[in-house]
Amino acid sequence: MPASRRSRVTAKFASPMNNSRSFLLLALLFVGYLIWNQWQQDYAHPAPAADAPVASAPVAGAANDTPTAPAMPAGSAVPAVPASAAAPASSAALVHVRTDVLDLAIDPHGGSIVRAELLAYPQQPKQFDRPVRLLDDAGPSYFVAQSGLVSNTGKAPDHQAEFSAEQTRYELAAGQDQIQVPLTWTDAASGLSVRKLYTLRRGSYVVEERQEIDNQGTDAWSGNAYRQLQRVQPVIPNTGFFSFNNPERYSFVGAAWYSPESKFKKLRFDKFAGEALNASFKDGWAAMLQHYFFAAWIPAAGETDQYATAIVTANPARYLIRTLGPAITLAPGASASSSARLYVGPKLQSTVDQIAPGLSLTADYGVLTFIAEPLHWVLSKIHALVGNWGFAIILLVLLIKALMFKLTEAQFRSMAKMRKLQPRVQALKDRYGEDRQKMNQAMLELYQKEKINPLGGCLPMLIQMPVFFALYWVLLESVELRQAPFVGWLQNLSAPDPYFVLPLLNGATMIVTQYLTPTTGMDPMQARMMKIMPVMFAVMFAFFPAGLVLYWTVNGMTSLLQQWIITKRIEAGEKA
Repeated sequence: MPASRRSRVTAKFASPMNNSRSFLLLALLFVGYLIWNQWQQDYAHPAPAADAPVASAPVAGAANDTPTAPAMPAGSAVPAVPASAAAPASSAALVHVRTDVLDLAIDPHGGSIVRAELLAYPQQPKQFDRPVRLLDDAGPSYFVAQSGLVSNTGKAPDHQAEFSAEQTRYELAAGQDQIQVPLTWTDAASGLSVRKLYTLRRGSYVVEERQEIDNQGTDAWSGNAYRQLQRVQPVIPNTGFFSFNNPERYSFVGAAWYSPESKFKKLRFDKFAGEALNASFKDGWAAMLQHYFFAAWIPAAGETDQYATAIVTANPARYLIRTLGPAITLAPGASASSSARLYVGPKLQSTVDQIAPGLSLTADYGVLTFIAEPLHWVLSKIHALVGNWGFAIILLVLLIKALMFKLTEAQFRSMAKMRKLQPRVQALKDRYGEDRQKMNQAMLELYQKEKINPLGGCLPMLIQMPVFFALYWVLLESVELRQAPFVGWLQNLSAPDPYFVLPLLNGATMIVTQYLTPTTGMDPMQARMMKIMPVMFAVMFAFFPAGLVLYWTVNGMTSLLQQWIITKRIEAGEKA
């Protein structure tokens, strides 16, 4: 590196490299990261046209899962989804099914699951009479799970066929482990009958679906079973000027799928038109994701299905992801069945992989998944010991600080050496005045003579940045922390601190840190910024989820304690 360039790089870090500046840089990077995410949400991708054409099912036999424009399958055409915003009215009442964790509504028109409430997850803390409704057939929040059969050789009940139900209400009784809900369809002319059977089990968010096909006609029948999820793009509440702190604005919302070869893939709603899925693979699944919750169709193990995405003409537009099973051929008098599972529930990372490989990836941490997943695992283990997510966050901070103590000590040692040089640095500034080139060269020679690396104080901070951002996503995406209580006034770690205690504590911590950190050599603009930062962050954190502010505050207080301990040790060593 040329001497002039090296001196410029050195000068960039030549001012007092203290903990406050490290905090300032990390904080500014964090805010910039949030602003960039918000810009991506609002401006980076154009909204899809409302009158996009309906896409059909994928080509039969496609060998890869590279998203391409879907085409009509050979041998069995999946019916087009209705283009109108309102589904045809059903002549039968909805079938209500209730277990200990799910409350479903099944429409006999198509045998589709049109409502699903998650009884353990209230919309507001402790208001269990108003649980989260993940599936809903209401227009503004339309999101349904559909299934059916298609055939080019005869009749077949698709997701618009009229089924008959034996009763309109099922409820899991005490001591009962499962509920079975049968729906039947019969075509007297062809002799084909289909029994669609839903099975729900105690404590499970998995709905088992089986389509039993019986051909009592005189002609052979062939067709395919398909399952699909269809929804509109959800409306994310706008919280005004501070809407950037709304976790729902950053959490991925859209379609996702998994294959053993290509692993986890996702597709935003605004990319459906240009990057449609057209794939065929075995042992995969197809899902629709949103913040904290998701629904996924999981075909039978060992079954090769065709996967496709589509935009359905409607206002607002509906988005669809579909799986099409292998061909089923029945001679007269023969019968067969096709099975799949529907998961409709929370992103419980510790358990969903037991349902199907890769389901835990629905808690999307982005590029920092390789750091975030171990952090979530550690956080979960700590919670299992202490039983409180707030204390688990505190102990995780202490654990991270303990693991990085040596790096932090090196940082403060580098800072201590640079503080000792500040009078000489100030003398160089007074000597060379506005001649920046000579000033930088003189400082470089000074650092070389004293064997000081001005970048040494930055390394621990640079290492901690990915850890911080990964933990940010863990706290943002983990449904386990949703509405989790801490202590006293903090009864919801996923909502802002109602009395602003944590933001004020964080601001006070920043002020004390600045007070204990020498500012010799700091230019006036930096000094003013350092004084303003505690106020700015106290105001900003007042609107952040309390779990994140708890982490940041404990991290700052621990850093302050570390600074005091390490500085005392360094001073004692120098005296000795």
